[in-house]
Amino acid sequence: MKDRSRLDTPRLGRSFHLNLGDDMIGQGAERVARFLGTGRYLAIQTVIVIVWVIINISWIALRFDPYPFILLNLAFSTQAAYAAPLILLAQNRQESRDRVSLDEDRSRAAQTKADTEFLARELASVRLAVGEAASRDYMRRELDEVHEKLDALTALLQTLEHRSHAPTVSEERTDAPD
Repeated sequence: MKDRSRLDTPRLGRSFHLNLGDDMIGQGAERVARFLGTGRYLAIQTVIVIVWVIINISWIALRFDPYPFILLNLAFSTQAAYAAPLILLAQNRQESRDRVSLDEDRSRAAQTKADTEFLARELASVRLAVGEAASRDYMRRELDEVHEKLDALTALLQTLEHRSHAPTVSEERTDAPD
């Protein structure tokens, strides 16, 4: 058996450590705050207070908190002392979640804006490219003009060929017999 009378060495025994994380306390605070804000809680508390007052006013034998209701006042004070910090803790956690959500919304909005600006630039470049591209009607008009010019050149060429085959006055004199 170990000597427990020695004070120079620490005792290796069981010790109780309450290991409550911030998240666990915060979740509990949110549950309590959520319950305190319900109509059910208000109805239960109202019924308890009415029963408390009726018992302490009507039956003398059952009175445990006479008229100034000091014990009821103490219960309300204790409830308020615990409820206020729990509600504040729940609000702080909600504010942290809202801040994260707001940051995500801001980054999503910035990305959406950048995407929209990119698409607007792309759309503008497509519109410019379409504006520069030849339309079907434009090509028809140009081809018709080319055909007209080609027809005019063909007619001019035929006229020139016809003239070149026709004997000229000087050729007629040289071709005449002597």
